[in-house]
Amino acid sequence: MARFPTSPAPNLLLRLFSSNKRSSSPTAALLTGDFQLIRHFSAGTAARAAKDDKEPWWKESMDKLRNIGISAHIDSGKTTLTERVLFYTGRIHEIHEVRGRDGVGAKMDSMDLEREKGITIQSAATYCTWKDYKVNIIDTPGHVDFTIEVERALRVLDGAILVLCSVGGVQSQSITVDRQMRRYEVPRVAFINKLDRMGADPWKVLNQARAKLRHHSAAVQVPIGLEENFQGLIDLIHVKAYFFHGSSGENVVAGDIPADMEGLVAEKRRELIETVSEVDDVLAEKFLNDEPVSAAELEEAIRRATIAQKFVPVFMGSAFKNKGVQPLLDGVVSYLPSPNEVNNYALDQMNNEERVTLTGSPDGPLVALAFKLEEGRFGQLTYLRVYEGVIKKGDFIINVNTGKRIKVPRLVRMHSNDMEDIQEAHAGQIVAVFGIECASGDTFTDGTVKYTMTSMNVPEPVMSLAVQPVSKDSGGQFSKALNRFQKEDPTFRVGLDPESGQTIISGMGELHLDIYVERMRREYKVDATVGKPRVNFRETITQRAEFDYLHKKQSGGAGQYGRVTGYVEPLPPGSKEKFEFENMIVGQAIPSGFIPAIEKGFKEAANSGSLIGHPVENLRIVLTDGASHAVDSSELAFKMAAIYAFRLCYTAARPVILEPVMLVELKVPTEFQGTVAGDINKRKGIIVGNDQEGDDSVITANVPLNNMFGYSTSLRSMTQGKGEFTMEYKEHSAVSNEVQAQLVNAYSASKATE
Repeated sequence: MARFPTSPAPNLLLRLFSSNKRSSSPTAALLTGDFQLIRHFSAGTAARAAKDDKEPWWKESMDKLRNIGISAHIDSGKTTLTERVLFYTGRIHEIHEVRGRDGVGAKMDSMDLEREKGITIQSAATYCTWKDYKVNIIDTPGHVDFTIEVERALRVLDGAILVLCSVGGVQSQSITVDRQMRRYEVPRVAFINKLDRMGADPWKVLNQARAKLRHHSAAVQVPIGLEENFQGLIDLIHVKAYFFHGSSGENVVAGDIPADMEGLVAEKRRELIETVSEVDDVLAEKFLNDEPVSAAELEEAIRRATIAQKFVPVFMGSAFKNKGVQPLLDGVVSYLPSPNEVNNYALDQMNNEERVTLTGSPDGPLVALAFKLEEGRFGQLTYLRVYEGVIKKGDFIINVNTGKRIKVPRLVRMHSNDMEDIQEAHAGQIVAVFGIECASGDTFTDGTVKYTMTSMNVPEPVMSLAVQPVSKDSGGQFSKALNRFQKEDPTFRVGLDPESGQTIISGMGELHLDIYVERMRREYKVDATVGKPRVNFRETITQRAEFDYLHKKQSGGAGQYGRVTGYVEPLPPGSKEKFEFENMIVGQAIPSGFIPAIEKGFKEAANSGSLIGHPVENLRIVLTDGASHAVDSSELAFKMAAIYAFRLCYTAARPVILEPVMLVELKVPTEFQGTVAGDINKRKGIIVGNDQEGDDSVITANVPLNNMFGYSTSLRSMTQGKGEFTMEYKEHSAVSNEVQAQLVNAYSASKATE
């Protein structure tokens, strides 16, 4: 049935006629022809309608747009598949093979986190064209350490291809990637790759996807032969065989189905219709009435079910042998959603971060997200995904996160290796902008609304490393690299340790920091030495303690005089503030001009507790009395008085050390459950949950971060590489007396040696 994307009315009427009369009668054909004529003759009417309802000018271009990501386990052939997609769409003009692990071609491997996080094709969003459809392939990071980036990459995607290896099947990284897609509600198609390899078994992989990934899925293709006899594919929807000829498989030839496969094809097509009809009411009706299902009806049902995330169509092929990639691209445009079929929401900063659903139409106010930064030859290149409204060259836009008003100097679309200058871009598109200073994850609007696409609450870093360049000459490049990484990733922080003078980098975990040190070596040619990770301990007090301190200094001329009296007490558990200062002095015992200096003094003192020199938090300081001198009192005198008063009463308040506790979720095959649980107990962890998920045990535990260093290596050795874990910060909680004594002694010893 013809689709009329530009003009909704004929389409609706056609559907009414064709649903009443599902026959290929001459009348129906005539009606169809008439409507096409009406559509051509009523261009003037359509133009007038466009003024009232601007749908026609953007709806067609949005219907023909796809924003997708390709994700997979390491070595599933994602790199090779991406290379073929770019070749067949004309994005590159020759194919370069990935030669195993010697680093050639590895620039495309997004899962090899040791080399690089993310695909380093020319750009973060590669734009290619397939049969009038514009497809943006977006770089998807593949690891939980990059929480913020994974979140943003998935936010920018409308659909995804999950690549599975026909020999390896569903592997640990496939499970992780699929879990993330499910969390961010990304519709997906699956592609079973490497059908030319020894031991290839697509039906085994399909069953694994159903069991392990809980996919409601069915094959939309059947391979003709496997391993070295793999020749082509049979499309179950149109019931045709496809063969791939030419030096790079660029000529797709349709042929007849081999006679010996007709039984299998009929059985698999029925299985496909049955699986889809379980989640699609329209198809279910035809299936139950045993009516024949046409290719167009089946295609529409698969599209509806895929976009609703109730079904995953499974494609097959061998990217290395250039077979099955073009039908996969057809599947992407047929079954994955266009930007206006996906619900995106923003957080309204004027209304306490309340979720607002975006219309996704270019008629609304501009809302765009900067999801990737790249250092280009002409300065910083910022990739924007436009969610609503239109962005034009020369427009003024507002960065909601910083409040700055910026002019758009140059707007480009990344096309092949060239940058194509464009004048404007509308909702659903991905473009790049030059010369805008911003950080990854900033939201831009036209000023009429104050929306952000991601919450501004960035998780606190949980791990620090001391880092310094090996040679003194590379200091400039070293700081340049750190500045750029901070801009790219808000969870990566850089600070200076005031005591040791070392540069401290903080992040979300071991791997996170390792990657940045590695990137510094590769991208900026700076070799850096790394010190043992420093866990961000905190200190706090457990009881109330009084203070009364007089700071008096006479040294000829104006002296210093300041007296502060009051008490410190712990804040009630669960309070939002970490530090509170309250002035309860009645009268003018201390002139009000000196109160801010006293607060500043207490804050400064709380930056470094006397147990192990870490910040003190959950603290309330109340000032009840004091004394001042008409001549000698000054801001400095009261600040010093506050610092010394805090140090004196701190020990009386029974301070304790708090350590970061992580919420660790482990997924291990059931046979290793005992070993892994025993190891968690050894690390002073508390197991809070243990569930069964298929053949795997899911263990949830709270473990001190200090005992989690190097855990990924030991988990791999305990589970033969099958276990995986995610770790996120939960809270800071008090350490045991024995650990506290060890930490205090180690701190005292290090102070003594300085």
